[in-house]
Amino acid sequence: MRAIATDDLEMAEGFADEMSFCLGCLACESACPAGVDYAGLFEASRADIEEKGLNKGLGRKLVRFGTLEFLFMRPRLLRWAGRGMRLWQKLGAAKFLPARLRALERQAPEIGERFSNELIEPIEGEGKWKVAMLTGCVQDLAYAEINRDTVDVLVANGCEVHTPPVQPCCGSIHAHNGEEEMARANARRLLDLLPPDSFDVIISNAGGCGSHMRHFAKLLPNDGRAKEWDAKVRDIHEFLVEVKVRPPMAAPFEEKVRVTYHDSCHLAHGQKVVLPPRMVIDLMPGVTRVELKESDWCCGSAGVYSLTQPEQSRLLLERKAGHIRATGAKILLTANPGCHLQIQNAMPELNVLHPVTLLAKAYRNEC
Repeated sequence: MRAIATDDLEMAEGFADEMSFCLGCLACESACPAGVDYAGLFEASRADIEEKGLNKGLGRKLVRFGTLEFLFMRPRLLRWAGRGMRLWQKLGAAKFLPARLRALERQAPEIGERFSNELIEPIEGEGKWKVAMLTGCVQDLAYAEINRDTVDVLVANGCEVHTPPVQPCCGSIHAHNGEEEMARANARRLLDLLPPDSFDVIISNAGGCGSHMRHFAKLLPNDGRAKEWDAKVRDIHEFLVEVKVRPPMAAPFEEKVRVTYHDSCHLAHGQKVVLPPRMVIDLMPGVTRVELKESDWCCGSAGVYSLTQPEQSRLLLERKAGHIRATGAKILLTANPGCHLQIQNAMPELNVLHPVTLLAKAYRNEC
């Protein structure tokens, strides 16, 4: 990357291929003693590759247009597409697809019955902290209940929670796939929708989104709001530990349970949030946490990596699944929709949950 940036090497298709082999998990940032900003280098390289048109193919261009440029720039339309996909799934229409497309369809998330705007009021709770709640894209379509649980936990810990019913994509999917201008446009939309000077904290409950949203100042160096935004973004577990989360008086389940925790790459390596999720889990009565071997190794999801590099993704997933089985836990906790989907699809016998869902269950059981 350095040689190409300094024009010592010509950017060619071989370099584009190398950039598609990388997970973008940022484990190298955790390991690097010099603190190299690999995420910035990686995203800039992919942006240069797209600008030069090194990745060819009409099918690829159509998919990128339909997703990155069209749906993920239009949140209302994305929800309508989600409703259409929900109907498709209910009808079992995938059986009419060719075998290769059926295999891809099985990797898609199951669309929820209701989205975040149908579960969460624009303003809920009252208390010491005025909080902005980010609902995400995949999180909103497939895991809106996690957003509901997050708001419940924030309200139970003295927050006034503001959740706009329609929110733009944070832009992480665009930045990771070389579309910097689209990422900038979405960052500006979020700054307009949720001005950082109006809130004490901006909450994310998805590792990948949160990691990207801590770096708006790099995307928008001339927007004075971006630096304040970056300073106020918090992962939900991180915030709860900072404000001394209220320990629940009840257990989340009637029986004692054994759980394990998988670190989302961008939560652990991108945001450096490692202990807070474990601290939140360990607060709960009746829950025994077993540490997962290689818990911060990628599960193979890595955004669209499971689609672009399916064989390598499968190997990583099999390794992860083996370690999960070795814990004997029937519940896996993780805090990123990509990880959630990847592991649940591979291990249907497992109950995959977000840590905040357990805490919300425990609070509800106090009544």
